[in-house]
Amino acid sequence: MQTERAYKYRFYPTPEQEILLARTFGCVRFVWNAVLRYRTDAFYERQEKVGYTDASAFLTQLKKQPDTAFLAEVSSVPLQQCLRHQQTAFKNFFAKRARYPNFKSKKHRQSATFASSAFSYRDGQITLAKCREPLNIRWSRELPSAPSTVTVSKDAAGRYFISCLCKIDTEELPITPNMTGIDLGLKDLFVTSEGQRVNNPRHAARYERKLARAQRQLSRKQKGSNNRAKARLKVARCHAKIADTRLDHLHKLTRQIVNENQVIAAESLQVKNMVKNRHLSKAISNVGWGSWCASLTTKRLGQDASSSRSTAGTPAANAAMDAAMYWKRYRFMYVSGIAQAAAPRA
Repeated sequence: MQTERAYKYRFYPTPEQEILLARTFGCVRFVWNAVLRYRTDAFYERQEKVGYTDASAFLTQLKKQPDTAFLAEVSSVPLQQCLRHQQTAFKNFFAKRARYPNFKSKKHRQSATFASSAFSYRDGQITLAKCREPLNIRWSRELPSAPSTVTVSKDAAGRYFISCLCKIDTEELPITPNMTGIDLGLKDLFVTSEGQRVNNPRHAARYERKLARAQRQLSRKQKGSNNRAKARLKVARCHAKIADTRLDHLHKLTRQIVNENQVIAAESLQVKNMVKNRHLSKAISNVGWGSWCASLTTKRLGQDASSSRSTAGTPAANAAMDAAMYWKRYRFMYVSGIAQAAAPRA
């Protein structure tokens, strides 16, 4: 069965490409903020709901104005994709899955999405629209197929990444009788039903002194100065180092768990509510429970398309609960089934 998967790589743009990407990021950010303001004012002032069609018409009129003629200097595809992303954000907001969309800032992560008509993929190289040269990408592995969409991003640390969305065939893993229950914690990252303990590496504590020093230096710089921009970049790089080490460790652990077990039962924690505890909020945020569960669920769904993150009362949840209750030493809150006991992994 085919599914879509994104492959993320780092690349190093030339000075000309860096200028074009900065201009593209700025136009995407400008369109997002302008359309978001237009939608917000239309609802509060005239009680009108603006959909994707009206937002696209507003963008067309925006490009015709003399003050916004700079929007024609970049590819029109990222601007149109920006409207689709905003429409998705509003759908998630009305479905109560997310908060109201925020305005974008140039100090945070920048991104632009290019559809298949706005880039070319030939001989293992990707060339964006209005770029003369292909991107200098550090290929850690080959793409399984030609990408349908690419997303170029720049994080707060000044690093450039490209994410390629490709269609792949899901790998078949051998059926194994192994089942495991997982209990998350702070002293140990998690404890399995077999008694295996995985220590919490505490990535933030390793760089805490370096981060505190960089933040003190940042606080002494004058706002708006070049030295403050350099100091802010040092803080961002330190945060990026912590996030990268944590994410790499979680990916390795979840991949090992998925490959070795047929049924995985893990407790579902309300991390958003737990971080309200001012004594444990820092430790809970540093351990990365939410990222661990998301990574485990994504990998399991990628191997078995029939599996889903279930809630209490469903057959998959009951099967996972039965597997978890097999080990009486551990107490689980309501359990989410991430695999089906009887279904082979495909």
